[in-house]
Amino acid sequence: MTIDFDKMGGLVPAIIQDATTKNVLMLGFMNEAAYRMTVETGRVTFWSRTRQCLWTKGETSGHYLKLVDIKADCDHDTLLVSVHPNGPVCHKGTGTCWGEDNSYNPVWFLKELQDFIEKRHVEMPEGSYTTSLFDKGTNRIAQKVGEEALEMVIEAVSGTNDKMIYEASDMLYHLLVLLTDKGLRIEDVAMELRKRHDPNWDKTRRTAKSKGEID
Repeated sequence: MTIDFDKMGGLVPAIIQDATTKNVLMLGFMNEAAYRMTVETGRVTFWSRTRQCLWTKGETSGHYLKLVDIKADCDHDTLLVSVHPNGPVCHKGTGTCWGEDNSYNPVWFLKELQDFIEKRHVEMPEGSYTTSLFDKGTNRIAQKVGEEALEMVIEAVSGTNDKMIYEASDMLYHLLVLLTDKGLRIEDVAMELRKRHDPNWDKTRRTAKSKGEID
């Protein structure tokens, strides 16, 4: 990876991002020595402009930043550093240096799960339930979505919330398999919902089109 340390007198900005939550945690600066130490130790190290020395984040608090990946931008003068933080990042005890919470949004797991399902679709490993669904084809996968949706409805009407969530999870999983089978993504569904949420969305035209009343 090429990094232009000369443009800013030997330093480059390093944007620190949580690899799991995708939140931006802090901004630091690295020189070539800090970059090499980060790569070699797996712990993010900066050049302190105040103390004029190298410092490894967490060397005092124990809240190290475990390196996951480093990318340079298109001009090779800014780094995006992906990490797993070991505790609060800010010296004030907050999750980020902007005082924000660095919690994980479980909704993002739907994308991660479909990424995994797509990997199964490509590799088709033996003994995998997901593989067996792809082997059975679109009709069977669609049927499973319907079956799981019905079970969820039954639990919603006469069951418990815990059982409803369990069945809803089954339905969503099979829906992700169906979307993958059709070459679609959960993001496509989200974009459709976002479009419908727009106050300017023409509900009348949509209804008419679904009935075949317009081209």
